[in-house]
This record gives sequence, C-alpha cells and structure tokens, in this order.
Amino acid sequence: MVKDDLVGSGVLVTGGGTGIGKACAASLVRNGASVTICGRTEGRLQQAQEEIAQASGREEKIQYRVCDVTEEEQVEEAMAAASHFGNGLNGVVANAGGGGALAPYHLQGLEEFTRVLHLNVLGTMLCIKHSVPYLKESGGGSFVGMSSIAGHLTHLWFGAYPAAKAGIEAMIRNAADEFGKSNIRFNAVRPGFIATEIMEGVPRDSETFKSYIDNTPMADVGTPEDVASLVKFLISPDSRWITGQCINVDGGHSLRRGPQFTEFLVGLTGEEILGDPKR
Repeated sequence: MVKDDLVGSGVLVTGGGTGIGKACAASLVRNGASVTICGRTEGRLQQAQEEIAQASGREEKIQYRVCDVTEEEQVEEAMAAASHFGNGLNGVVANAGGGGALAPYHLQGLEEFTRVLHLNVLGTMLCIKHSVPYLKESGGGSFVGMSSIAGHLTHLWFGAYPAAKAGIEAMIRNAADEFGKSNIRFNAVRPGFIATEIMEGVPRDSETFKSYIDNTPMADVGTPEDVASLVKFLISPDSRWITGQCINVDGGHSLRRGPQFTEFLVGLTGEEILGDPKR
C-alpha cells in the first residue's frame, strides 16, 4: 500500500543494490522518500537505481553512491550525500552485511571471522556514528539495523555471523537509550529465510531447505518485500513510539530451532566437525 507519508524524508539504505536493501529502497521511494542507496559495486547500484526509478515513476527520488561501510570516510561521505539529496536526513536502513565461511569454531580462520565482524558490527556502528548528527539536525528520525534470526537462534557452523548479528542488536538497544532524548529511534529487523540472490545457493531439494520449512510454522520462505514492509513502517511516523526493539520477520521460524547446514561442511568427517583431537 502506498501512502505517500514519507514525502519530504531523506533516507539512506546501505547494501541497497540487491535483495532486501533494494526492496527497502523501492518501498521507501514509492511512499515518497528521497532515497540514497549505497554499496560496493557500482554496476549493481546503477541497475537498481534505474529499476526503482522506472517502477515507481519517481526518478528524482532515487540516487546511488558507492560506499564500503567498513571504510569510515566513505560512510561519512554517503551520509552527507543522502542528507543533501533528501534536504535533510530522516532515516537510515543499515542493511549492508553478510556471512562468511561455514565451519565449526575450532576450524574458523581469524581473517574470515574478523571480516564478518567488521562488515556487520563495524559497518553498522559507523552508520550510527555518522548519521546521528544529521538525524538530530532534522529534529529526529529512525535508524533500522538489519539483524537476523541468527542473532538469537542458534545457527550451527555459522561462525562469526550469529555473534555479529547479536552485536548489532546490542548496539541498537544502547543507541535507542542514548539518543531517545534527541527523538532518534533505533530498531532492528530479524529476517528468517528470505528468497534473495544469496539464499538461491540453498537447493530447494536439500536437507537444509527442508530444515527451514520444517521449522517454520507458516511452512514457506519470505520475500524481500516482506522485510521491506516492516522497514518502511519503522522509518515512517506510524512507528513514532517504537524504539529499542528487535522484530522478527520469519513466518514464525524463531518459535522453533535454527536451520541445519551440516551438509554444507564439504570434506569434513564427523570427527573433524566435532573437534576430535585424533584427527
């Protein structure tokens, strides 16, 4: 449903070139916001900008900036660009993030583990750091962090990813407390299995996919638009009295247990997976 209730709002969406980020940006533009999408790959951003502009008929409401959220100077520049484009900054969707190597903790490499923490936790922190002054200058606003059901539900072999998403949620709660008096709201979204390009790597006839369906009361997978609907609500004035919350968008998956990715641990024996010292 389009309400045009975001006319006059400037919003930055990180990781906005594909998947959930692109769907969030499209929803925000349809509802009147001036949206800046950013990411590391210019080609994807340019394509997303063109597709969102064409679908919405609001070419003047969408722009892109190349930005790696782990690089502070680039984040600072993206916030400034979003504020200028939107005649102020009223919302941020810190969607950029991702996982890493699937392996038991005793086989996790330090470099890869650290990369995932930096992408998710450091990236979100830098977005908070450099958006707060603009949000305050605009009289307040809404910051939405992208967590996951992995932030509070075990995801075997996911290494740094569950820790990173839990870290995002901790920052969101603290920021909500710190900046409430400035009328800046902070909330996080916890998607379950969402049918994005990344999740296409899980074959639909696999045991892993079956474990998702078996543990989801609604017996299906979500779409990027399902997440975008909640994000749009959290950015909009309709959620003015909601802050410091972590909200699931998972078809009820979080009522049960996490997915089973053991079949993806290619080349490891059961003894190696469990840390048998004799291996």
